[in-house]
Amino acid sequence: MKQRVSRRTLMGAGIATVTSFGILRHARGDAPIEIRASLDTAPSHPRNVAFREFLGKIEAASGGQVTTKLFESGSLFPDLQVVKAMVQGQVEMACPGTWTITGFVPDADFSQLPALYGRTIEMVHQAADGKAGKLVNEEIANKLHVQVLGGWFDLGFNNWFSTKKPLNSLADLAGMKLRSPGGVLNSARIRFFGGIPNVTAWPDVPLAMSQGTFDGLISSNESTNSSKLFDSGMRHSLQDNQGLGLYVPLVNQALWTKLGPKLQETVSKLWADSLPGWRDNTAKSQQRAREELMKHDVTFVDVPQSERDAQRAKMVQGQDKIVADAHISPELVKLVMSDVGA
Repeated sequence: MKQRVSRRTLMGAGIATVTSFGILRHARGDAPIEIRASLDTAPSHPRNVAFREFLGKIEAASGGQVTTKLFESGSLFPDLQVVKAMVQGQVEMACPGTWTITGFVPDADFSQLPALYGRTIEMVHQAADGKAGKLVNEEIANKLHVQVLGGWFDLGFNNWFSTKKPLNSLADLAGMKLRSPGGVLNSARIRFFGGIPNVTAWPDVPLAMSQGTFDGLISSNESTNSSKLFDSGMRHSLQDNQGLGLYVPLVNQALWTKLGPKLQETVSKLWADSLPGWRDNTAKSQQRAREELMKHDVTFVDVPQSERDAQRAKMVQGQDKIVADAHISPELVKLVMSDVGA
């Protein structure tokens, strides 16, 4: 004898509408929607920690309609390849760094503009959350046919790190082969200080560093700590807050369509509600990572704010050429300058 479960029975049991819908969906034998999320950072990285939490919230809120799986440490795709994989339908969700999107949308990497060198995190957020960020999100969605979930996730400020050569001032960067995360602006900054850019995918960095492929790199305190680069020979850091690393939360368009309006709204709201806390946690993790790195004999030197300001003034003089080389739109640069009041 089949047991009938009525809507009244479910509501009487106090089960949320989205959950009851998920139960009825499975009663019909429909398979849940699967989300494969790809990140190339280590499991302890703040982005990974946040995404595990986020995916868990999606599953809970979907009432069984959605299942998720997080692929970490580049086990599915490195960030340099994940956008293409997403467009091709090989992964449903990712959160790549802006610098890895520049091959498709050059405007995405504006947080690395000379005008933002050595600025405060609050000032960079004014641009990322303002008109400049909105324009870039529209460009990404329209050109790549993906959905941007909302505000960008903070990586934290990038700084300089080296293996054998101590870094006591920006002048020490001259002649060094320095790993760049990618993007024209990062390479331009390396050249500005006399270094030689080397682009290496993040999962390959530990081995490349231990083999002496480069003398140092651009990265954040947390990224170098979570990847234990001190085991690969990293020994020194020069901190100048040269550019805030930002990750863009993306969803494959086919998945977004499958979710439908109600789940789309739920997922977007979950991201928006969680982002402020994630940003705060990331900022704290960068400081904790610095303290941990010091325990592993990594030395730190802070570039004085007056020196950062002076270097920024010099960099801005060549910003128009760098913007042209990076194929960044003049309209976008104007919006950035307006958002930060520069």
